[in-house]
Amino acid sequence: MVRVGVEEFSVIPIVHGTFALAHEGEIVLVDPIGRTAHDGQLFSRAIDYGTLTPTLILVTDEHTDHFDADAIVRLLEDGARVVTPYGLSASVPTSLGLANGEATTVGDISVEAVPMYNLDGVYHARGRGNGYVITWDGVRIYVAGDTACTPEMRALEDIDIAFLPMNPPYTMTPVEAAECARAFGPDVLYPYHYRGQEPTDLRYAVQGTAIDVRVRDWY
Repeated sequence: MVRVGVEEFSVIPIVHGTFALAHEGEIVLVDPIGRTAHDGQLFSRAIDYGTLTPTLILVTDEHTDHFDADAIVRLLEDGARVVTPYGLSASVPTSLGLANGEATTVGDISVEAVPMYNLDGVYHARGRGNGYVITWDGVRIYVAGDTACTPEMRALEDIDIAFLPMNPPYTMTPVEAAECARAFGPDVLYPYHYRGQEPTDLRYAVQGTAIDVRVRDWY
């Protein structure tokens, strides 16, 4: 449970880049997939959404460890809204595609799409995928997606909760993630999407700051 002021948010790790945020009976589900493997590599746990009934589904990228149209369609039976990068919106019925810099509101949750990319553009070109800043009951939550430590991330302001990936060469090393976290200063920081890395390394790398690093099991 994350307590920011009087608001409470539950973080539910599912696998790799997939997780849910629960708050006051509503659920935001990030990058739901139904596969247990990506690029031939098995995740160490089965993917089970149990009784989760999302209000909002966010998709960050077209790679198969983030985007699974079949899994999303199954979850849509409960009436969830879906926000995707602009280029993916035609792949999911009734979804809304946002380009970097665009925003929308679903109920009492506002969603802003922010750039998510590698600085060299090799694995994730600028403009293809989205990170998201969610504002929910006054709490600002940053979901980075597959990204390097970009100038746009460094410039973020007033982030209460952040989720940063550590899966080089596709995203950042723990040291790079810590460098960016020091720049924008979230109150609470979760390492996720960290296959092959030690998530506690991020905690050591931000020692001396007020950032509260919370390690959970995604694998």
